[in-house]
Amino acid sequence: MEEKVLRKLFLGFIQIHILHHAKEHPIYGVWMLEELKEHGYNISTGTLYPILHNMESDGLLKKEEKNVEGKIRKYYTSTEKGNLVLVEARKKAYELFKEIKD
Repeated sequence: MEEKVLRKLFLGFIQIHILHHAKEHPIYGVWMLEELKEHGYNISTGTLYPILHNMESDGLLKKEEKNVEGKIRKYYTSTEKGNLVLVEARKKAYELFKEIKD
C-alpha cells in the first residue's frame, strides 16, 4: 500500500522534472533516464516512455522526430500548456514545502 502511494508521488515529481528540462531544451528518452538516475530515480524505459507519450497526448509536450545515425530519435519540448503547468506545479510545491517547514 505505502509503496503504491510513493510510486504515484514519484511519478508526479518525474513529470515535473521532465517539464523542467523540456522547457530548457529538447529532451529524448535515454537522456532523460540518465538525468533521472542522477537524482535517484531508477526507472525503466517501460515506465518513462508511456509518461512521455501521455504528456504529449495531454498537450504538455510536443514531439519532433530526427534521424540520428540512421535511427529515429524522438525529441520532446514543453508546450505553452506544459510551461503553465510547470509554473503552477512549482507554486504548489513551494507552498506545500513552506507550510511543512513552518
